Amino acid sequence: MYKVVRARLGALVCGMRGARRDAGMVTSEYTMGIVAAVAFAVILYQVVTGDAVTAELQDIVKRALSAGM
Repeated sequence: MYKVVRARLGALVCGMRGARRDAGMVTSEYTMGIVAAVAFAVILYQVVTGDAVTAELQDIVKRALSAGM
């Protein structure tokens, strides 16, 4: 009985050590995801505020406002 309990405790401790070694990996994955999302947002902002897109959006709004009912 003692050997069984010791073996199970040993497996549990090894499992906990493995989880601790990999704990920092989750934080780095979140960080990379946030960096990628911010980079995408910056690129999207630059595209939307560009001259061509702004002129096209203004044209769409002008046509919508001047449409007859």
